[in-house]
Amino acid sequence: LNENPWDLRNDNYAKTVKFAGLTRKKLNMHQETVLDLHDFEEVRALPFDFPIIGYSESELFNVLSLRLWSTKESPHNFHLQRYNAGQIGPAAENTALTDVLYPNDNHETGKRIRLKQEFLLVSASLQDILERHVENFRDFHNLADKVRIQINDTHPALVIPEMIRLLTHRFSLSWQKAFEMTQEVVGFTNHTILSEALERWNKERLACLLPRQYWVIEKINQTLCEYVRKKYPQDEEKVQRMSIIENGQIRMANLAIYGSHKINGVARLHGEILKTRIFKDFYEVYPEKFTHITNGITQRHWLWHCNAYLSEFINARIGKKWLTDFSQIENLRDFASDKPSQIEFLEIKRKNKERLINFLKEHNQQRNLMGQHIATSFDNIDLDSLFSMQVKRIHEYKRQLMNALQLIMLYFDLLENPNAIAVKRTAVIAGKAAAGYFTAKYVIQLFHCLARKINNDPAIQDKLKIIFVENYCVTRAEKIIPAADLSEQISTAGMEASGTGNMKLTINGALTIGTEDGANIEMREAIKEPWWPFSFGSSADELAHLQQQDSYNPWDIYSQDSKIKRALDALKDGTFAQTESEEEAFGALFDTLMMGYGGQKADRYFVLHDLKSYYATERKVEKLYQNKSAWAETAIHNIAQMGRFSSDGSIHEYANKIWGIDPLPIDPKIFREMQHIYAESTFS
Repeated sequence: LNENPWDLRNDNYAKTVKFAGLTRKKLNMHQETVLDLHDFEEVRALPFDFPIIGYSESELFNVLSLRLWSTKESPHNFHLQRYNAGQIGPAAENTALTDVLYPNDNHETGKRIRLKQEFLLVSASLQDILERHVENFRDFHNLADKVRIQINDTHPALVIPEMIRLLTHRFSLSWQKAFEMTQEVVGFTNHTILSEALERWNKERLACLLPRQYWVIEKINQTLCEYVRKKYPQDEEKVQRMSIIENGQIRMANLAIYGSHKINGVARLHGEILKTRIFKDFYEVYPEKFTHITNGITQRHWLWHCNAYLSEFINARIGKKWLTDFSQIENLRDFASDKPSQIEFLEIKRKNKERLINFLKEHNQQRNLMGQHIATSFDNIDLDSLFSMQVKRIHEYKRQLMNALQLIMLYFDLLENPNAIAVKRTAVIAGKAAAGYFTAKYVIQLFHCLARKINNDPAIQDKLKIIFVENYCVTRAEKIIPAADLSEQISTAGMEASGTGNMKLTINGALTIGTEDGANIEMREAIKEPWWPFSFGSSADELAHLQQQDSYNPWDIYSQDSKIKRALDALKDGTFAQTESEEEAFGALFDTLMMGYGGQKADRYFVLHDLKSYYATERKVEKLYQNKSAWAETAIHNIAQMGRFSSDGSIHEYANKIWGIDPLPIDPKIFREMQHIYAESTFS
């Protein structure tokens, strides 16, 4: 049945979540109106506690519970394609809410399921939090001192109206007290400026499925608009821009900002973009709310756990303190110019490449609809070739298409001259696309067809290989990342909020080719010249200026650069397409770049604008890779300067800047007693 043995089901804490229904007004003890609900749909959310075990070199380690929710009482056969097509039966809809995270919402059924899903997780968790608080403290006088809720993007923003509703209705607090308490407890982290993370819900749909929460949102919005009107009496347009409800839409980002006490971006540049562009109006009204905290990664997972060879290399030189204090990794720079260390580092990288290829031979045998193996043979992969990795969600702004175009350009160069590049290259691409995101799926299809053609062309003498890794997940990332020589961080400047794949790859000894975007900027500042040699492309300000001037025309690049023109023409002339569907897919990609689609401008992510710079910088990469000693020295310097990008530091910043909590030293004797009590209560 594939049940997870670590999921501990606890029916005693099941919660009921209600949808739709009819509302009836009544008064709470403060003589304020609240809404009862009748003739509603009822869903039972079952809690499953998953233990999260802290790391410690001593016997004193902590175990916390991650509480997950399910609407299913037993495993079942599930048809994902029917689900994403909106063909799930109405009777099964409510019991399938936890089956698929972020279902395809290109149809009404998908939109309804997604809204229900978001509210189910919010409401069940919030009921659990408030009930446990009352059980421990009897009332809510100290709720803001004991509870912090962090909204990650707008998907859980319904926590704001639901918390106000619960406090005023179930627990009979006054409206003003409930609203102030909610603001104190809730913080909002924005992870991306993309529209899909700044959700807008049709107000009729939300009012139908969540009538009580919609009523609360209306009251919140009225308060916000009155305040803005009073502060800016001559600026009704500002009121409309800040309004939570506008033009039949509920703007969840506006709700999240107004209902939170802090709003943070996840890198310095991202934080500035939120203040000056995305949420400019809110920043002008509430400047004290805005801050930024750069993302981090845990070195215990993304180095120690997944790269044993490199971890042993580090331990032998600087000890193991870096596991809990990643600033200690800086001591590794003393060994960057040490020849034996360089040789050992390069041998470790080769072992990790071999491990990856062996893994892919067993787990990456893609098949076409006829069941035939396609695209990739791993027999001729040279472990001494340059392994470049672009592993991330497939999205236009992350510009996997630009990577594909430079590989096409390189392929044509090799056809003309097999010695056009000095080192062999193995390009690894991995990632998933949203269910209804056809452009992203066309990009995946393109990589498969490039691999089919290029990997089997004897004319280029195995100088270039392309691998698309299917079903990208943590397990595959743990194999891919340690094997990387080059980290492809090529997003459109100003679009990547932070990035964490860039950090994972760097601490595993990959050099970065990247734009000045997200945390790349702070990583470059930490690593310093000359150890960060591969920046390219226009800055966020330069691209913003191009957008404002409306002066960018991709046809100018197409007509003036013969290499780029040849690569684009290959999308249409049958060089890589063998079927009608492939021709249609690649033609759509060509149109996306040259003519736009769906009302969007041509090449809105500036793929062609940065392609020439990107292609030239890739040749610089290959030149450095020829000098293995210099490459190893640069890579070790990169690892050594990554101390500030541990998630340990990020969490301390959240604690200080947003949550207002201090570390709690615990006496070892008391700690052991707490562990014993926790174990008895959890496993009994």
